[in-house]
Amino acid sequence: MLDEARDCRPVTTGPEYDEELVTVSDTQVTWLTQEAYNRLKHELDELIENRPVIAQKINTSREEGDLKENGGYHAAREEQGQQEARIRHLQELLRGAKVGEAPSNDGVAEPGMVLTVRYEGDDDEEQFLLATREEGSEGELEVYSPESPLGRALLGAKEGETREYALPSGKIQKVTLTKAVPYSG
Repeated sequence: MLDEARDCRPVTTGPEYDEELVTVSDTQVTWLTQEAYNRLKHELDELIENRPVIAQKINTSREEGDLKENGGYHAAREEQGQQEARIRHLQELLRGAKVGEAPSNDGVAEPGMVLTVRYEGDDDEEQFLLATREEGSEGELEVYSPESPLGRALLGAKEGETREYALPSGKIQKVTLTKAVPYSG
């Protein structure tokens, strides 16, 4: 069984991101709606345009003297490193992206679907978006990765089907898919 931890986090939404369904397939091809692609491309363009501003901050801080005790210099270098990492990540994500449509409403768990599940031994249901963090970053639902143990267990499940996966503790958890519908923002 898998020994990875669940990949999830709460996210926020806004009217500007409605209908922004995004999904990923098992082969690591990233499927994006046109709106999601445009949003990520805009973020990438802004980061690239901001490169000279960060470089200027570094140069200005460098001129202040001793670099060992120059907090502004080190902060600017850290900011530059984080920005460059984000640029590389977005470039890679968009390079392999396929712009497409939402998954069909066939009740099968796949990336881009909002899944409603019930865990064995618990009467409450949980609802989440099955997608990558990048792609589901603007919704109000929690986002679970298709690569997480829970995501892998549910991929391809039909409504009413029970699957199981390994928890980080090594115990086996059973989960029943009660509903799977395309994400609509």
